Amino acid sequence: MALTGIFGRPFIDLEPHLDLSALDAIHDEICLAFAEVPADYTGGSHRSMGIMPESRRAEAITDYGEIISGMSDVEFLTFRSLSDNPDAIDPHRRKEITYGEERDVPLSRRQMLWLKVRFGVYFPWKAYVELIPNERWTDKSTGEGKTFTRRARAFFPRTIAFIESLPFREIGRANVMGLEAHDHGTVHRDGEPDEQVAPDQFITICPRKNKRVFVWDEDAKQKTPITPRAYWFNDFDYHGVDADPFFRYSLRIDGVFEADFLTRLHTR
Repeated sequence: MALTGIFGRPFIDLEPHLDLSALDAIHDEICLAFAEVPADYTGGSHRSMGIMPESRRAEAITDYGEIISGMSDVEFLTFRSLSDNPDAIDPHRRKEITYGEERDVPLSRRQMLWLKVRFGVYFPWKAYVELIPNERWTDKSTGEGKTFTRRARAFFPRTIAFIESLPFREIGRANVMGLEAHDHGTVHRDGEPDEQVAPDQFITICPRKNKRVFVWDEDAKQKTPITPRAYWFNDFDYHGVDADPFFRYSLRIDGVFEADFLTRLHTR
């Protein structure tokens, strides 16, 4: 459970490789969009997914996977009634169906709010906006058949122009992820390192440089802060976000890098 990293480094600082001159304008646009666009929640089941390090499992607080599996029949029927598609949930097969991110039945906004208020479920990212939606994590690097949503084009035009200028051969996923004041991003990893052929390719942008992301070495029980405004890390390594007394966000774009860009990162 030590860090795998990228090219022998815990993360790659992308600031020297990208034109970030548009970030002030993008920041203004994203802040205004958060006031106009309904945002979703994400996270909330990292412990039940089995992707947290043992030493930090308690930080998940209340996990919705654990809550749903332990509901009474009456509670489950309420949970089902709040779904955007209740017919997709057979109460007689409730133990066979999985719920939430990357699962059989995604959670509706109403379900997430009820889980939070009724059971105290902790959703780390409460300001999540998909610019290019992606159904399955394993499809996030391919751009085939995907495009920016109409809402994204209406409220994030400068952000989209910036994303399209980045050195990707194709883009399969783009989103804005914000944390409320005093919330932390639970430490987790997005895959099993032993199953990884190469690090998934993505760029994270933090225009204000105030989202305290870190990668976590479970063997050494040590964090490595990621401080640039633009960076790439191995998301099969454990990673999380420290709490702060203010709202903060980042922009993440997944896809396939242009070959010469990847070569520059490898040889620098």
